[in-house]
Amino acid sequence: MNTIKSKQDFERVFTHGKRYNHPLIRMIICDASDKGDPGRVAFVAAKRLGCAVVRNRSKRVLRATAQACALPVVGKDLILFATPRTRVSRPDEMCRALRSLMKRAGLTMEEAPRG
Repeated sequence: MNTIKSKQDFERVFTHGKRYNHPLIRMIICDASDKGDPGRVAFVAAKRLGCAVVRNRSKRVLRATAQACALPVVGKDLILFATPRTRVSRPDEMCRALRSLMKRAGLTMEEAPRG
């Protein structure tokens, strides 16, 4: 899975991306910098969620959910944010939440093959 690593790419997604919220996940999605880009994903857990153990657990849950939902999306860069409810949610709840966000963003699962 390709991930967003550079500060410039994070800033580009933050400034140009569209935001979607769900009680379990928050998402920002933006077109990739190159048209043929396979797409990338970043996982973020803020310090306000708790100690490092809690933040790492939340990011693991987000990564597993992204893999189950066939992310990244070709031609899109996504940032997934953990919420306080992320780490205690069941995998099926997380997948439903991410799919609903993707549907609101105008992406269907057929348009979201693994990159």
